[in-house]
Amino acid sequence: MDKTLIAALQREARPLETAEDLDYLLDFIGDATIVLLGEATHGTREFYRLRADISKRLIVDKGFDAIAVEADWPDALRVSRYVQHSGDDMSADQALSGFKRFPQWMWRNHETMDLVNWLRVHNHHVASPARRCGFYGLDLYSLQQSMHAVIAYLDQVDPAAGARARERYSCIDHFAEDPQRYGYATSFGMKPDCEAEVLRQLVDMNRLANEHLSTGMVPDEFFYAQQNARVTRNAEVYYRAMFKGRDESWNVRDSHMAETLQALREHLGQAIGRPARIVVWAHNSHLGDARATEMGAHGQLNLGQLVRERYRPHESFLLGFTTHAGSVTAASEWDGPAELKPVVPSRPDSVEHVMHGVGKGTFFLPLRGRDSALTRADGRLLERAIGVIYRPDTERMSHYFYADAERQFDALIHVDRSTALAPLERSALWKHEEPAETYPSGL
Repeated sequence: MDKTLIAALQREARPLETAEDLDYLLDFIGDATIVLLGEATHGTREFYRLRADISKRLIVDKGFDAIAVEADWPDALRVSRYVQHSGDDMSADQALSGFKRFPQWMWRNHETMDLVNWLRVHNHHVASPARRCGFYGLDLYSLQQSMHAVIAYLDQVDPAAGARARERYSCIDHFAEDPQRYGYATSFGMKPDCEAEVLRQLVDMNRLANEHLSTGMVPDEFFYAQQNARVTRNAEVYYRAMFKGRDESWNVRDSHMAETLQALREHLGQAIGRPARIVVWAHNSHLGDARATEMGAHGQLNLGQLVRERYRPHESFLLGFTTHAGSVTAASEWDGPAELKPVVPSRPDSVEHVMHGVGKGTFFLPLRGRDSALTRADGRLLERAIGVIYRPDTERMSHYFYADAERQFDALIHVDRSTALAPLERSALWKHEEPAETYPSGL
């Protein structure tokens, strides 16, 4: 490894060992009102803890209004009601019980439960309900839940409109428990698609939202139903796109996340008189600007790219996370049980291995506005992405891609040896392990 490169990175790296070390990171984030916090895996304890610590500081010190996560809208909304003291759930565990779809451990884990409890306590001291910090989902997998939520809301406020929605959604409802079957059937001509019907319902909801705006504000409950109609429409497009190629379905999903983020920001801003400040949690592959990756060269876009394109410079901040080795919670196949797996030490030609060479355990590396030593590494670097599935035996092909980290992110946090996220429900393939001694105990 290039000793000059490592020496330069060692000068630029800032340790993350105490709560005070976060001060420098918060200063570097500056006045950004959309802060995107990534993760290199969907099952690393330190990534969740650090994102929670950063989110709490953004809420308390910088007045952030919401956390938006890579999760389904109805499940996250149940959590939001709980933390904002407006739901029926009596505990964080109960509020998180809506997360039943694979991968359940992503949100039903001890770190998320701790954050949910903190949010509820924090909001207890906020007098105005409109100023209580919420917890929202950006994803689109909840086709059946979202359809039924739209119908349930309209049945209460306008039974005739509820009947129209029920009729429109009947086109797809019998496929909703297995929407991939719907995508297959429509893609191969076995069934007419339902695009026109679900779009017609969203258009109706958007028209009603504009009527509310003309006389004041869109009520929260209506906005929640409108968002469920948006999920239904975009999920229908997504499941049809699944059989046309990975890039097309990926772009539908990340465009939906960006659309949801913008709609949430505008809605929350109505009540507080300014655009809402939102911290976003999602995988690096969604939050690191796709234009700086080989996937972008193949035609993929992502949420990080869309945020940078839609908002002014310095209005957003993209923070990536990396790790060299340790353990992770992941499955071996889709819908498989959560397993405790060792993380293979990073490849010598990867950004993770360069960060490992810094030798500082857990640290923050600023990138934006600097001629970072990281960009002076010879040749392109690989970057690792572990999702809900981890296959160490095919790691190079299934989990690495070429990327320019400095163009992807505004900064990086590296956790050299990380530990697996502990699910609330553990399978026989997941056994307890103690936190790594290197974890920054002060945070």
